[in-house]
Amino acid sequence: VAFDAILARIKDVCKRNGLLILSVLSVTIGCLLGFFLRTRRLSQQEISYFQFPGELLMRMLKMLILPLVVSSLMSGLAALDAKTSSRLGIITVTYYLWTTFVAVIVGIIMVSIIHPGGAAQKESTEEGGKPIMSSADALLDLIRNMFPANLVEATFKQYRTKSIPIIKSNKASSESTTRRVIIYGVQDENGSNVQNFALDITPPPEVIYKSEPGTSDGMNVLGIVIFSATMGIMLGRMGNSGVPLVSFCQCLNESVMKIVAVAVWYFPFGIVFLIAGKILEMDDPSAIGKKLGFYAITVVCGLVVHGLFILPMMYFFITKKNPIVFIRGILQALLIALATSSRYCTV
Repeated sequence: VAFDAILARIKDVCKRNGLLILSVLSVTIGCLLGFFLRTRRLSQQEISYFQFPGELLMRMLKMLILPLVVSSLMSGLAALDAKTSSRLGIITVTYYLWTTFVAVIVGIIMVSIIHPGGAAQKESTEEGGKPIMSSADALLDLIRNMFPANLVEATFKQYRTKSIPIIKSNKASSESTTRRVIIYGVQDENGSNVQNFALDITPPPEVIYKSEPGTSDGMNVLGIVIFSATMGIMLGRMGNSGVPLVSFCQCLNESVMKIVAVAVWYFPFGIVFLIAGKILEMDDPSAIGKKLGFYAITVVCGLVVHGLFILPMMYFFITKKNPIVFIRGILQALLIALATSSRYCTV
């Protein structure tokens, strides 16, 4: 009787978490298959063909992100009353901004503690003279992305300020500046022979950075979320006149969810080729592991602190519920985030 009960329990767990179990197995099989195929010395063309199922998975998931986010937010907020929807919309935006701010703080702390890359790479980066975006520009870009000028462009691009170096030439100051000549005398060990070396020092040119508007690849999720939430709130306040559009959004949301329910079962198959293909693209996994070891440790530690400590604590203090139960329900999403490193596919 005990054996039958255990067997029934195992079958129940496999039935309820079948997709999660298959996803874990697919990650393991993908790693093993990737290292095995490295011994076959595949060509770049063969690797690209091998990666096709994984590429198809990423394209399939990215295709569903936009209709899923827009339809779910608009239909969900429109179904609430005006007071509740306004409060929920404010909470959504506040939660997004606050968790992003906390994630940035955690990342800065982890980098300050672990120092990924080493001192040599830091010096080479500093000597490279590459302009770094200021905190003010980053904050302003975040606010600009909240209100995209073009909703169609927001589906595949984000606003990002670009810093362009400009060499400032001032003829008057350059003519008046005197050239400094320094002479060094180098003696032999016995001090008899002295050789003089002249070093001509001229002042370096003045370089200023000009900020210009630009874009970067990637969906502007923040702008789309704010627009969808605002549209949903307004539809809820319109009453009967907004019912046709609300019905359309609800129908679209249900259809997209059915498509997602079918597409996620392709995930275990596609992730095998996605992970194996990434391993095959590496020139030397051991060398890359040595170079990126501390970087990987920094990222993993940041994810652990943010995902397993900070967010569950926020969930517990706000809802007064057990966060482990909630985490158990989103294990599939967490696994997709870890395997694909894409917030779009995770959503």
